[in-house]
Amino acid sequence: MAHESTEGDTAPIVAATQGEAAPITAAHVVTEGDTAPIVAIDQEDHASGDGDSAYDSDQLSRYTDSLASSVKAYKFENGRRYHAYHAGAYNFPNDNPEQDRLDMFHHIILLGCDGKLHLAPIQCDGKKILDIGCGTGIWAVQMGDEYPSADITGNDLSPIQPGWVPPNVRFLVDDVEQPWAETQPYDYIHCRYMAASIQDWPRLVKQCFDNLKPGGWVEFQDYDTTCHSQDNSIPPDYKVAAMLSLLKGACDSIGRLLDPGPLLKGWVEDAGFENITQNIIPLPVGIWPKDKKMKEIGAFMTLQYTEGVEAFTLAPFTAILGWTKEEVEVFNVGVRKDAKDRSIHTLHNFHVVYAQKPS
Repeated sequence: MAHESTEGDTAPIVAATQGEAAPITAAHVVTEGDTAPIVAIDQEDHASGDGDSAYDSDQLSRYTDSLASSVKAYKFENGRRYHAYHAGAYNFPNDNPEQDRLDMFHHIILLGCDGKLHLAPIQCDGKKILDIGCGTGIWAVQMGDEYPSADITGNDLSPIQPGWVPPNVRFLVDDVEQPWAETQPYDYIHCRYMAASIQDWPRLVKQCFDNLKPGGWVEFQDYDTTCHSQDNSIPPDYKVAAMLSLLKGACDSIGRLLDPGPLLKGWVEDAGFENITQNIIPLPVGIWPKDKKMKEIGAFMTLQYTEGVEAFTLAPFTAILGWTKEEVEVFNVGVRKDAKDRSIHTLHNFHVVYAQKPS
């Protein structure tokens, strides 16, 4: 199957196999421009002191042990575990099921990016790299393996990253919206899937600009959770869309955007970056696409809803919207059911924007 990419404000179209659709066979997930490609439906499937003394060392040990203990003193609510450091800044769990979901989403985006860990045109060997909101650390670890001479730092509110990592990778527990702990500039800053996590996006983008070396690159990758379809197959009572609308309202009420993706390009332009490129990756929900890669993405996206919907909804709906746990559980039954309905051809857009700081 041919891969096709274009420059400009429109993306190549992936032909459908029904109706009067244009007979184009290209099926490349990553495209440049301001619109996402059309995703073909699989009709066959559709049918179905000095620091040297012992005292100083002991004091430092006690202090760092205390800090480590406070960071890991996780908060538990409704049977799920949440971060302790700057509690409430991130309203989703950090327990093992959520870590599995985050790693699954990493795989989804890796598929969407044709197996590339970054799209910014930077040679990462020997470079100083920051991964903002690194989550489980899977991206930073894979970057460390791929670029063994790079110096890679990942930061996050939760210390859930693995202990065994490549020697060129380290992790910090840090709130990226506070003054940054590191003061040395970076060659490349990566920021992915921070939806509903950031209060002041323009400030964060400006922080990235200020903390890059001249000529350095930044790359943002994030969601537009709006549900849309190419064939108007989404019904008015679609529970996935209803859940996302409620979640958006909850996040908006506390000043944390659920859908930063469509705004990334504008923020990057306003911060002073140049050589800006936007790619839009379509993320189907379900195994209805004809293209094999899109079908795989759709299968994993379905699992994001069937297995991950509790993580999306439990804390925001109870703590912000005032629902009971039982009400959330009953509502989520409908979300899971609709997410598995193969007659509904839902798509989300995932925006990738990369740009360069002037030299």
